[in-house]
Amino acid sequence: MPRDITLLWAFRSPCSFKCPHCYFGELEEHKKALPQGLGLGVLSHIPLNDLDWTVMARFAETLADSPVERVIIAGGEPLDWMPTLPLIKRIKQAGCQVVIATNGVPLTRAGIAERLVDYGVDGISVSLDSADAIINDELRPSRSGRVGYNEVLAGIRTLLDARGSGPGPRVGIYTVVMRNRPQEITDVARLASDLGVDYYVPQPISLAPDHKLFDEKCHTAEDVPAVEEQLRRLQADPNGLALPDPTYMRQFVASITSQDSGRVSDCFGGAQLFFVQPDGSLWDCPSDRRIAATPASAQRSIVGADARTLFDGRPACTDCSHFSRDCVNMGPLVLGMPRLLAQEAT
Repeated sequence: MPRDITLLWAFRSPCSFKCPHCYFGELEEHKKALPQGLGLGVLSHIPLNDLDWTVMARFAETLADSPVERVIIAGGEPLDWMPTLPLIKRIKQAGCQVVIATNGVPLTRAGIAERLVDYGVDGISVSLDSADAIINDELRPSRSGRVGYNEVLAGIRTLLDARGSGPGPRVGIYTVVMRNRPQEITDVARLASDLGVDYYVPQPISLAPDHKLFDEKCHTAEDVPAVEEQLRRLQADPNGLALPDPTYMRQFVASITSQDSGRVSDCFGGAQLFFVQPDGSLWDCPSDRRIAATPASAQRSIVGADARTLFDGRPACTDCSHFSRDCVNMGPLVLGMPRLLAQEAT
């Protein structure tokens, strides 16, 4: 059986940051009123239905000899939850690549970075939205007020020290690019290079049109020249970092000419990409539009499931009419990940 599936698996809901642009929504708002339809692809930092780790472990053990090639572990913040480490070990023992998406702060805790190295984790992607400490902490505020930019950088350095001269994990930085901060595309790249990380991915911010920050943060066609110039400069001088291929950069620019329109031809969602939310629900991809269009008869879960048979009957690829900028952001996780994890920077 070919192993060609990327599983984006959100382990847990809570996170120590309260980024207003987070796809899990805002905790304070959800404390007042939970979003409608919670559990049907609607995410929240309130862990009402998060799976017990033993249920997750049983599914992880079935990944061996399954078509799942790679597991991207996300959250919330997965490394704030102690069972994440033994789950990572099980997934690696099943022969899958493991890439962790983290806010970086847990990497400063004693023994975390060393265990990730020992387990043979393939990649660790750290979120950082500005090269300026004050700006980053405004964009990604801490719930406690005690952690932020400096702790994120300390986490990256701790991980790089734990890796030493070893082959892995590859370490990268992801940046959500907002319309008033196009310069972060190259500014964060320079910071990433100075830190000594391996790869860098700038992402267009993706918010629903009714989000309160949509007009302020989301790009419009007027922003294309500034973004295009920053991406051109990044590609001309990647600072020794591995970057997504030029196709992704073109998709980045194309996606900001309109927010949520168009059709995705040869979409890998439901073919090579699947999304697991913290309650175990399994979807073709994280797109809220595509999830909302999923009929009840097609709704699935990893609870009690076997990864060796769960993905039977999937198409090679599909055409999808549920385009959003998240479609662009999924590219580096699936088609672009081999490039980012390669030992030589491109």
